[in-house]
Amino acid sequence: MRGDEPGTILAGKYELIEKAGSGGMAVVWRARTIGAAGFTRPVAVKRIIHHLSRDPAFVAMFVEEARVVSELQHPLITQIHDFGVDDQGSYFLVMEWVEGLDLGRLVEGFAADGGVVPWPIVAAIGIEVLGALGAAHRRIGADGVPVPVIHRDVTPQNILLSTDGFVKLTDFGIARAMDRDSMTRPNAIKGKLSYVAPERLRNAHASAASDLFGVGVCLWEALAARQLYEAPSDVQVMFMVAEARIPDIRAIRPDVPDGLFDVLTIALAKEPERRYGSAHLMARKLAELLRRTDEPTDSRRIAELVRGARARLGVRAPEPSATTEILEGLEEIVEP
Repeated sequence: MRGDEPGTILAGKYELIEKAGSGGMAVVWRARTIGAAGFTRPVAVKRIIHHLSRDPAFVAMFVEEARVVSELQHPLITQIHDFGVDDQGSYFLVMEWVEGLDLGRLVEGFAADGGVVPWPIVAAIGIEVLGALGAAHRRIGADGVPVPVIHRDVTPQNILLSTDGFVKLTDFGIARAMDRDSMTRPNAIKGKLSYVAPERLRNAHASAASDLFGVGVCLWEALAARQLYEAPSDVQVMFMVAEARIPDIRAIRPDVPDGLFDVLTIALAKEPERRYGSAHLMARKLAELLRRTDEPTDSRRIAELVRGARARLGVRAPEPSATTEILEGLEEIVEP
């Protein structure tokens, strides 16, 4: 909101600390709770940007995000803690804070000293993202009827990697549960254009297959350390998306195995019916690849890479969390 600034307190219990990011619809703040006896914990507070805060359609979408994501209880999806309203009647969403980097920034961190993200790490991150999507796509309503949630905005910025080595899919702000048809305006393409599946340009409905296409783009870009569609204008990008001509990743990354090339080829197929039938199936193919490599891809290894990338980018390192210390202690016990 226009009056938001560091130190602003919402509903008497959430203190805004600093802006963490912004998009076309909302601003996300790093914040903290204010509890009894000095209790506090970090949270993320999401606010609709000022000029949209009185637009009923955007407010309805924001409320829908709170409703939908609150029903997606999964460790790979950022969780909602609270949904409230401030003194001016504007809504805010309180979410789990993930200390770390998004996938795009991880790639930048490697590129800062001329490196690239190891392909097994990219595959491991992909498996986690697909796990989150699978949970959303398989959502069952309270009445036992399937009501899938399609994310529709799978981008590197929405794939969060914590300093504890965990992967989280966030920002279901433009997601639509299939029981909420009214939330989509006719002919509206939502999501960043470079990650939109080709059929969406033909006004096809968003689907699990279009989400998997977005995952494919994210993994291709993480490996290549460049955008899949490089063009000076949105119009040109749109034509490239419609054609879905995908450069062979092996020409850019010779170390990428043929199996991973095959996974990307299927995920990035122009026709949705040629893609994987489910997030689970695509994740299983990536897992089969990882079983044939000795490179570590566990949470401890991802945590090391995230912290290293943050250091190269000049991001201040947080204090080690209790979770990190517990994990490292357990790994030391089980290591031979």
